[in-house]
Amino acid sequence: TLATAEMSMSIGPAVAPGPTVFPIPAPSAENYPNGVAEGFAAAVTAACDRMAAQGIKPALLIVDTIFSSDGVYPDPSGFLAPAATAIRARGGLFLADEVQPGFGRTGSKFWGFQRHAVLPDMVSMGKPMGNGYPMAGLVLKPETIAKFGAQARYFNTFGGNAVAAAVGLAVLDVIRDEALQRNAATVGAAFAQGLRSLAQRHETLGETRSAGLFIGQTILTDGQPDPARTARLVNALRDHHILISSTGPKGDSLKIRPPLPFSLRDVDQVLTTLDRLLPTL
Repeated sequence: TLATAEMSMSIGPAVAPGPTVFPIPAPSAENYPNGVAEGFAAAVTAACDRMAAQGIKPALLIVDTIFSSDGVYPDPSGFLAPAATAIRARGGLFLADEVQPGFGRTGSKFWGFQRHAVLPDMVSMGKPMGNGYPMAGLVLKPETIAKFGAQARYFNTFGGNAVAAAVGLAVLDVIRDEALQRNAATVGAAFAQGLRSLAQRHETLGETRSAGLFIGQTILTDGQPDPARTARLVNALRDHHILISSTGPKGDSLKIRPPLPFSLRDVDQVLTTLDRLLPTL
């Protein structure tokens, strides 16, 4: 548990990164003005260099493939491929955390890593796969797990739970039968465009970053990201029965991740409410 907590960059200052955890700046244009793909890969290599200088062998690069806790950074598509190459060149693995972007949420692809044309060595999955039922999973390439499987025993009290498996299959059926991935693509695009249109009337709205029904919306004051105003907006939306959280290291962006069946009518409700609330903040 401690090892997992020490890998989280969003758990708060009370739990600092572990001594063998080397954080890498988020893949934003601000952090990598000369190109996100090249800059992020170079940052991976530089982190490996710092590890080697301390006698630490890189184990893996783990990323949430939409960087939801960093502020939502889905683009440009493909930018993760050079980073995966960089970690593998140093003997490490690439782990794609699909707990938040997976299961069709990004619209164009079922998995977030597919937007980057890269095949991870490991994929972690969780909450959406059970739609409220507690489930999690880890998928590995056969060659990644072969040695462990041959030399060690593994036991999991809840592994292979028949009820959980039935729930997971039912969720996949609904995603397919109700075309929820396609809905995420079409409704998400309309949502993002609606936010950009609102930004033409409200200078409070900054950059909109989106992939399907996963949107990061920066909130500004005098042209600068404003965490306090973001928090006020989150609370005001809650008072109007719309639940949205904030994201980013400073909490200066809205994290918009509605249910996959979200409709254009729902989008209109959110945009109309924002249009009414923004002048009051």
